[in-house]
Amino acid sequence: MTVAEAVSNLVFARISSLQDVKCSGNWMWPAKLPGEGAALYEACTAMCSLMKELGIAIDGGKDSLSMAARVDQEIVKAPGTLVVSCYAPCPDIRCVVTPDLKAPAAGRQGYLFFVDLSCDKSRLGGTALSQVYNQLGDDVPDVESARTLKNAFDATQLLIANDKILAGHDVSDGGLITCLLEMCFGGMSGINVNISHRSAPDVDILFSEEVGWILEVDEIHHDETIKVFQLHDVPIYLIGKSVGFGTSSQVLVKVRNQTVLNTTVINSMNIWEETSYQLERNQMNVDCALEEFVGLRERTVPAYHLSFNPTNIYHDFTISPISKCIKVAVIREEGINGDREMTASLLEAGFDVWDVTMQDLLQKHITLDIFRGVIFPGGFSYADVCGSAKGWAASLIFHPSLRDQLRHFITRENTFSLGVCNGCQLMSLLGWVGNEFAEERAIYLDHNLSERFECRWSTVKIESSPAIMLKAMEGSVLGIWIAHGEGRFTFRNKKILKSLERNNCLPLRYTDDCGHPTTCYPMNPNGSINGIAAVCSKDGRHLAMMPHPERCTRMWQWPWKPSEWNFEVSPWQRLFDNAFTWCQEHN
Repeated sequence: MTVAEAVSNLVFARISSLQDVKCSGNWMWPAKLPGEGAALYEACTAMCSLMKELGIAIDGGKDSLSMAARVDQEIVKAPGTLVVSCYAPCPDIRCVVTPDLKAPAAGRQGYLFFVDLSCDKSRLGGTALSQVYNQLGDDVPDVESARTLKNAFDATQLLIANDKILAGHDVSDGGLITCLLEMCFGGMSGINVNISHRSAPDVDILFSEEVGWILEVDEIHHDETIKVFQLHDVPIYLIGKSVGFGTSSQVLVKVRNQTVLNTTVINSMNIWEETSYQLERNQMNVDCALEEFVGLRERTVPAYHLSFNPTNIYHDFTISPISKCIKVAVIREEGINGDREMTASLLEAGFDVWDVTMQDLLQKHITLDIFRGVIFPGGFSYADVCGSAKGWAASLIFHPSLRDQLRHFITRENTFSLGVCNGCQLMSLLGWVGNEFAEERAIYLDHNLSERFECRWSTVKIESSPAIMLKAMEGSVLGIWIAHGEGRFTFRNKKILKSLERNNCLPLRYTDDCGHPTTCYPMNPNGSINGIAAVCSKDGRHLAMMPHPERCTRMWQWPWKPSEWNFEVSPWQRLFDNAFTWCQEHN
């Protein structure tokens, strides 16, 4: 079952072939105790037997075979555990199916198919339900046919390769009912389900963790889905539809035409999230935890909006003979990790991108004089600690040569800069944004109000501003990644904030699901006043932002996008295209 679960998790990412799968096996077992060695041997034999039939193999792993300790006169041992992790070549990393239901959000109905490999068995031993009742159970789920599992994997992979599957999720953790509800929560969609092909009692059918998975398929691919599984000789059952979008949508589950669950998405979701909420009260700001939990009822699809065509950018390389070699430095310090995505986006825009480390600058291997643009990427300069940008700023500010180079760079009227996340903190410390004020550190990035590191897919609105990199993007509402522990924009006094607002130097704001700037958690992940997510200089040449646009410059990097967006270029690539165009025009 460990091998089967690993395979049923892998199935939703398109790979080259099941035979190309290799596994890491991690054994944790008190093997020296009486009877445990034999149990370990039996488990290993079963694993090898199934892997041989599937055509996969272990090529590494880790063993911890002393999982026991003596406490006084009693020996305490950990239960024997095997963890199998699969990996294989992925020809196209965009070819992945996620568990969230998608058809209702697009205004359609989706068909729900159950790839049921249980051979009409519904064993409850070792399941999550048994654990809830402090039981182990007698009969545990098992792989009834390795050949059928292999064929089911191949059939699902074929449909994914041909873009026929909208969503998919395995039933190995909590059973069929848990699988269906998780798909509802992820897509904020209702379902109408009737399981009629099994003969076991309701509870057994809904909570057994036999091998199998659920597929959501568009109605136009209904017949093709059934045909593919039939050709592979794999059982597949139509159990219902995904219907209704929104947290108030109905969740109706029947077993052999008898209703066993009739509720709404939000009612089930509140029960589901209650445990997490109680845990989070002990790990973060209690008010933020409550705000997120209570706000679930109001959540909906983000109000994404585009005010421009992301695919129609055109660079005129005839403007200047040197326009093809506009040099930009992506400056790295120890711990920076966003430089490669940033470099890729800049190359795509047409820049001549240079990878420059702080050691290159400190040892005078290169100077900033040859560059038109300077980029400070995100990460954790020096160490994964709070205030990590301070060390980076100190190495620039207190080094006489670098301080002079920075001053010369910023006074040249044909240069620009971008700081993201850690780089945003750095630019605020350098005074490159909010620089019309004489006060030291007019802008400061403080700890998130949630009192924890936030890594989320957020939504921001692009406001009217002088920022050259956001030109012609005003009014757009876009999704974007954030990942920071100190992202809350704070200002030395109200005068500074009012001046920035008056000069339109606050170009990005976090928004709620309706597209309005917000301070509500978690839509505003750090508690910045008025939803502020970025600051630019008065002349628009320098932009400091906490969200990561470079990690969203390919549409496949978006965890969710409107179905009507059929272009391949992410709207965030325009940020870098704008910078290139501006450099052409300001030689």
